[in-house]
Amino acid sequence: MKSQFLKWIQVGLIAATFFTLPAQAFAQDAGTRVAVVNSEKVFNESNLAKAMQTRLQTEFTKRQNELRDNAQKIQAAAEKLDKDGAIMNEAERVRRQRDLADQDRELQRKQREFTEDLNQRTFEERAKIAEKANLVLRQIAEQRKLDIIVQEAAFVNPKSDITDDVIKALNSQK
Repeated sequence: MKSQFLKWIQVGLIAATFFTLPAQAFAQDAGTRVAVVNSEKVFNESNLAKAMQTRLQTEFTKRQNELRDNAQKIQAAAEKLDKDGAIMNEAERVRRQRDLADQDRELQRKQREFTEDLNQRTFEERAKIAEKANLVLRQIAEQRKLDIIVQEAAFVNPKSDITDDVIKALNSQK
């Protein structure tokens, strides 16, 4: 029983030592070449990403403006109802309140649809960029003889960060 307890302590110490070693030092000892890429920077700063933003903005600006205009109309109608409600008869006030509630529900439905459509299109566009970026990453890995490319590391030594190289390679593509 005592020897099993000591064995678990040894395993725990070995595990603690392993997890406290810097990952890069461990990888270098093993001969593994590691690089890191910041995918969000690629999705925000590459020419493909900028073109995506322009396409999405062009595609969705009209609907966004319509939603904003409808929201302003409903707000104005609600303010008018608040102001004029005291002098209206009960039936008219209730009718207008219901009408405003219906308009508000319809606006919220359209806003949800807009958000879902925008999210779907953004996902589709980002998937296209990711596909191209993955090809570039593979090329860079082969050229530099990298074993591993990590995304979104907690700490990155600047000499291991290949994000700008990925962006340059993507920007050079047609």
